Amino acid sequence: MSNQPVATSYSAKDITVLEGLEPVRRRPGMYIGGTDDNAMHHLFSELIDNSFDEATAGHADHIKIEFWPNDNKVMITDNGRGIPVDDHPSKPGTSALEVIMTTLHSGGKFSDKAYQTAGGLHGVGLSVVNALSSDVDVVVRRDGSEWYQSYSRGNALGALKKGKKTKETGTGISFIPDTEIFGNIKLSGDRLFRMCRNKAYLVPKLTVHWFMYTDAEDIDVSENPDRAPKEAIIHFPNGIVDALNHQVGTDPDLAAPIWSGECAMAEGGRIEWAIAWLRSGRTVLKSYCNTIITPLGGTHESGMRNAILKGLKTFGEHSGNNKVKNISMEDVDASISGVISCFIKEPQFQGQTKDKLTNPGVSKIVEQAVRHQIDHYLALDPKQANNLLEAIIEKAELRLAAKKDEGSAPRKTATRRLRLPGKLADCSSSNIGDTELFLVEGDSAGGSAKQARNRETQAILPLRGKILNVASASNDKLSANREIKDLVEALGCGTGRHFDITKLRYGRVIIMTDADVDGSHIATLLITFFYQEMPGLIRTGRLFLAQPPLFRISVGDKSMYVANDAERDRVLEIVRKNNRKAEVSRFKGLGEMPPAMLKETTMDVKKRHLLRVVIEEGEEASTNNMINRLMGRNPEERFKFIQESDADLTRINI
Repeated sequence: MSNQPVATSYSAKDITVLEGLEPVRRRPGMYIGGTDDNAMHHLFSELIDNSFDEATAGHADHIKIEFWPNDNKVMITDNGRGIPVDDHPSKPGTSALEVIMTTLHSGGKFSDKAYQTAGGLHGVGLSVVNALSSDVDVVVRRDGSEWYQSYSRGNALGALKKGKKTKETGTGISFIPDTEIFGNIKLSGDRLFRMCRNKAYLVPKLTVHWFMYTDAEDIDVSENPDRAPKEAIIHFPNGIVDALNHQVGTDPDLAAPIWSGECAMAEGGRIEWAIAWLRSGRTVLKSYCNTIITPLGGTHESGMRNAILKGLKTFGEHSGNNKVKNISMEDVDASISGVISCFIKEPQFQGQTKDKLTNPGVSKIVEQAVRHQIDHYLALDPKQANNLLEAIIEKAELRLAAKKDEGSAPRKTATRRLRLPGKLADCSSSNIGDTELFLVEGDSAGGSAKQARNRETQAILPLRGKILNVASASNDKLSANREIKDLVEALGCGTGRHFDITKLRYGRVIIMTDADVDGSHIATLLITFFYQEMPGLIRTGRLFLAQPPLFRISVGDKSMYVANDAERDRVLEIVRKNNRKAEVSRFKGLGEMPPAMLKETTMDVKKRHLLRVVIEEGEEASTNNMINRLMGRNPEERFKFIQESDADLTRINI
């Protein structure tokens, strides 16, 4: 029998009904994935998607982006058709614009009358941005006039107003994210600029004009093209081929020229793709649907992969190459960097943030369309095709040899474990998706973490001191390092070209170090290791940073935990204003924190806060440059960076 207390009454008055956009403000995570930095930038994504939908539909060829960093304000203006401003049939006296801005699940994309293909499909984008912004101003140009209306936190501040006459058409929307929702987080000009540029690759006929209004001196983007300039014209006439050239860098080690293609889909819509065959270097396949990036891939991406693999195998078999049977998708993935962009009716995404395309029939459609063009490229130059096939077969043979030598370490049951490091305190669950591995700084912290953990789902691996800096170490040092060996064995998914995400033994990998400078250095070294040797762990969103507290502040019989000096000072200022006294305790490290406290503040899944490690869309080149500069073998580069950055260390973006 349950020991839970039973409510003495439960009636109609206990039922809460949330009106209008109040559900969005109450639960923003349901609509934009949270209230963190990524969520705030998703507001911009929702708005720019609408302008790109107008361009994709052929109704706009110019988008203007204006950013005011000091005000944390962005304005997106397009020369499309303009949001309708006449009264909506279901709400006489209320314009269609106001309905769209203040009502969830409203818009022109629930049928194919206004848009054949679109990225914004759920009818929540504009209304969610409106709900989570303190200031929203809309200007619509259509029907021979300009129309204006302002909003705040989901509500119209007045009626729609008619302005001057104009022959132009289009929509302009500015917004300021609400500090009540997002706190003091600021929009990043660099990130907004990259988001604009990366989407512009997908619509070759579109020109994006970027403006950033800042008092800072002219911004030098020569060393880092991913930094936002004050003004730029963004236009890519070659589309995703330009995107791929940016992705692989200026001096790729190509095994074959870039292949690209475009074709219509039998069900309507179209596919565009481009691949570069690399002998060496970092490989990545990026996918988009209706200009929406899908970082977790989906059915369009799997269709392209299948087309490439089957095309290569068929060509090899017809050429009499028996070794072709050994190649797998893993070997192809280790050989290509590519981009696929599809435009389809009624796309189905995983979640409102649209990380993954899930339409079941798209995989086969993409495979058939791309396969025909892959076969054409292979038949066009048999000599080059055979050389390419041999390079992939070599990778397959190396993979099979490594697999034979290294073995694997899956968790078959709670009692059977193979080749796991002795320091690892493993968990017992066989459901990989629910499990997580904590990488802990030292045996002392490891002991506390082992007592604080959930033994079924949480595993602990203590690491001794600062691991090897893989960005500046030789391969011999890398292979001989005990800490790295233990880490690789615990994860079970291999490294480098032998990395296989399907063999990862845990659903999440969590770096848990002390909340001090040494802890940050250890975390940086670990992130560098994963970025260099297991980038797939980051791309699939499985690497996290724990957020242990640095201070405990006690006021009377109540205590709270804070993560840094700035937060401590803010809390103490509030305490002083209320004429209270506070006792401050500083944790020297996780090892001295009682297990119960460590669990409550850092490890309990219901109370803790984690930071996901991400590589922002389009920033691979700048990330590689930053890691080489700060973690590489040349100390002069680090010293030069410190001199250049001086007090403004916020420029670090890894």
